[in-house]
This record gives sequence, structure tokens and C-alpha cells, in this order.
Amino acid sequence: MEPTLQKATMEKPRLSFWQIWNMNFGFLGIQFGFALQNANTSRIFETLGASKDEIPILWLAAPTTGLLVQPIIGYFSDRTWHPRLGRRRPYFLIGAVLASIALVFMPNSPVLWVAAGMLWIMDASINISMEPFRALVADMLPSIQRTSGFAVQTFFIGVGAVVASALPYMLTEWLDVSNTASAGQIPDSVKISFYLGAFAFFSAVIWSVVKTKEYPPKEFNRYNGEEATEEHDHGISQIFIDFFRMPKTMVQLAAVQFFTWFALFCMWLYTTAAVTEHVYGTTDPTSALYNEGANWVGVCFAVYNGFSAVLAFLLPKLALSMGRKKVHMLSLIVGGLSLISIFFISDPIILLVSMLGVGLAWASILTMPYAILAGSLPASKMGIYMGIFNFFIVIPQIIASSTLGFISRTFFENQGIYVLMLGGAAMIVAGLMVIFVKDVDDVVR
Repeated sequence: MEPTLQKATMEKPRLSFWQIWNMNFGFLGIQFGFALQNANTSRIFETLGASKDEIPILWLAAPTTGLLVQPIIGYFSDRTWHPRLGRRRPYFLIGAVLASIALVFMPNSPVLWVAAGMLWIMDASINISMEPFRALVADMLPSIQRTSGFAVQTFFIGVGAVVASALPYMLTEWLDVSNTASAGQIPDSVKISFYLGAFAFFSAVIWSVVKTKEYPPKEFNRYNGEEATEEHDHGISQIFIDFFRMPKTMVQLAAVQFFTWFALFCMWLYTTAAVTEHVYGTTDPTSALYNEGANWVGVCFAVYNGFSAVLAFLLPKLALSMGRKKVHMLSLIVGGLSLISIFFISDPIILLVSMLGVGLAWASILTMPYAILAGSLPASKMGIYMGIFNFFIVIPQIIASSTLGFISRTFFENQGIYVLMLGGAAMIVAGLMVIFVKDVDDVVR
């Protein structure tokens, strides 16, 4: 049974553009770390001796940490109030410190098992910062501004990912930093990129911590009303209790998220292998041609993230005219078709066209589900439900990590391009499932 809510006694005030900008600026740093991880971890693993079918299992650490960390952080941030740092900001700060340290150590991993362990630590730290940022937008903004709030997050995610994904390429092409190294060694272009990422992560999060003020408990309650939930908190077990009491909209979105994030993990795990083999014609990670292709993957990721940043400010306008559901459905279908199109491409430059379609999907993925979800959640459980919502991001990633190696080896002869096509099909399915989602507070005009 879902908890019943009394109506808020006061409408939340609208925030200015710059207030929304400042509260979300930390996502620029978070995405710096996330993009460096996505674009370079498979490369680091292969350099340290991992075979293609081992890569998904090695990546298993990332979604597993998200599954555990985000709902726990959400639970505690719902119950935190620090007189200077507020409700969500203490977790921004803790995550930024830990993630920055992990980013420095990751490219210096001497052997494969150390790199896998550092991925675990790095992803856990990123999740500590990320989850409260989602809840903060829902805490601070009235319904009419939530799509815009998450769209600004999408903008920063796009900008951070553009720079971070392309860093090894830029360092090599513009500053002549070495892009190759002896067997088992990480190139300097990757190492320096991670060091810059650590600085960007910490600096951007500190900006949001300093520039954002949260509503104190009494004011927060005036805006959100009193909630008729359980009188007694059941501790961490509350996560499981709330899981089985998810609002209907959240359940419907869960199915969409499952296929969406399975598709994304196919892309993140296998784009480097697919492009270097299918487009560049090499499977040797020590060769200059392989590293050229791997750098181009970073450029491709920069393009889709950059396009998503451009679209971030257009999506709220489209949502007002078309509805959030239609925007999300069409975006996912275009993204799926774009992933499938890579099979037919032999020129690296043409890959950038496919990345534009992926960028449309990515912009919507980072904006629409959260805007739809926030309107269906009780305010006092915003953090815990945002964390639980992450289950439907990480469970498909765990399944992908556990099965894609077997699927690739058994059915696709370890050719990464076919895994990308599988991901494209999954994203199209996700788009079609948006039809069944009920958006309880969409503001279509």
C-alpha cells in the first residue's frame, strides 16, 4: 500500500536560472569522473591483459556498487540535517573527496585485479555524490521547474562528458602527450586525463556545496506538508519496505529503465572493441592503430554527450508541447536505431552521425524519467526512492556484465559490433514501453 500524503501547505517558490545552475554545477565534475570511467576502463583492462569476454565480468563492480550505495545514501540523506551543510550536501562532499582520490590511483594500477578493485572504489564514490544531486532537484524545485532542473543536470553531464571523453585525444593531438606505452603500461594521455578529472570532480562539487542553500527542516515541511507514513522507522530495512510500496508510476518506469540501461551497458562495454575491430580493423591493444581507434571512441562519446548538452535546454520546451512521455519514447527509438546503424559504417567520421542519435536518447534518459518520477514520490522519501530507482539502472547492468561475455563468445564470435546491435534493439524496446507509463503531473500545454 502506498503512503498517503496531505497536500503541501505552501507552494515552493520558483528558483532563478542561476540558482538552478549552481545547485547542479557539481554534476559537471561527477560526469568528468563517470565519462573517464566509461571511455577508458575497458581500454585499461585490455592493456593490463583482459580478454574481450572477461571485460563484462570485470565491469560487474560498477553496477553492484550502485545497487548497494545509492539507496543507502538516499536513506541517510533523507534523515540528515547539518546546520552548515544541510541535507544532501554532506554526501556531495564525501563522495567528491573519495572519487578524486580513486581517479588518481586508477590509471596507475600495476595489474588487472588492482584496476578492477579501483573501479569498485571509484564507482562507489561517484554514486555517493550522484544520488543526493537527483534528490536535491526534487527537494528544491516546484513541479513546473523539475524538468528544467533535471535538464540543467543533463547539460552539465553533457559538457563534462565531452571534455572528459575527448581528453586523451586532445592531449595527444594538441599537446603531443604520448598515446602509447609498452605492454601492460597505461599511456600518459590516459593518466593525465584521470588526474585532470580528479581536479575537476572536486572543484565542481565544492562550487555546488558553497553556492547552494537547502530548505531547513521546518521550511521543508511547510512546502511539502506532513506525511502519513509509518510512525516508526525500521532502519535500513526501510529500504526493502519502501521497495515493495513503490508508486505505480515508478513500477512502470522500472521496465523502461531496465531495457534502456541494458542497451547503454552494451554500448559502454563494447564500443571500443567494436570500433577498433569493425572500423579500424585491429584487435591488438598495443598497436598504434588500436589506440587511434580507442581515442576516436572517446571523441564519439564526446559528440553524443555534447549533443545531449545542446538538447538539454530544448527538451523542457518539447516536453511542454508534446508531453514528457512522447519525447522520451521517440528519443529512445532514435537512439536504438543509431546504435544499430554502426554496423553499416566503415568511415570513422560517419560514426559521429550515429552519435547524434545516441546523444538525443542520452539527453532524454538523463532528464525525462526523473522528471516523471519526482511527481509521483512522497517528499520525505525522495532520497530513498531515488536510490531505489537506481536498482532499475544497475540490475540490467549486472545482468549485462554477467551475460554479455557469454553471448559475445557463443553467438557473435567475440565481435563487439553485434553486441552494439543487441543494445540498439533493447533501446527500441524501452522506447515502446514508455507508452504504458502514467505521468501523474505532466504539464502539457
